[in-house]
Amino acid sequence: MINPNFASPNVFYTHRVSYGETDAMGVLYHAEFIHIYERSRGEYSRQLGLPYKEMEARGIMLPVTELSCRYKKPARYDDLLHVRVAISEWKGASLRFSYEMYDEQKENILSTGFSMHACVNKEGRPIRIPAWLKEAFVEEVGKKESNEKE
Repeated sequence: MINPNFASPNVFYTHRVSYGETDAMGVLYHAEFIHIYERSRGEYSRQLGLPYKEMEARGIMLPVTELSCRYKKPARYDDLLHVRVAISEWKGASLRFSYEMYDEQKENILSTGFSMHACVNKEGRPIRIPAWLKEAFVEEVGKKESNEKE
């Protein structure tokens, strides 16, 4: 069942487990969860109107400073997964993405996780999150919500 208390705005990223992502036990290798979280983060920024590539072009990098993944149930070869991702916390010079990985029917949570990201310039120096970065997501969400009501 979908968690009603998950951060908003959020986006679902769909991923099918390939054979090469599984381990000798036939389940999704533990490190692959992190790769899938990363792909979902990229999709989140694209769907909300500010692709990561554009952030980098504007001089902002978001390196991972902390990462967590709690494994609840296994995923297997050819399973269709849905990863829900959102920015769950904004700080002065960092932000937190949260993740939930669901099975194909979105009935079972297979994993939960988060990643903390520093906001740095091209020289790698920490900087405050620019207003345009935070506003880009908020404004895009407002547009989508008003379009959905029409």
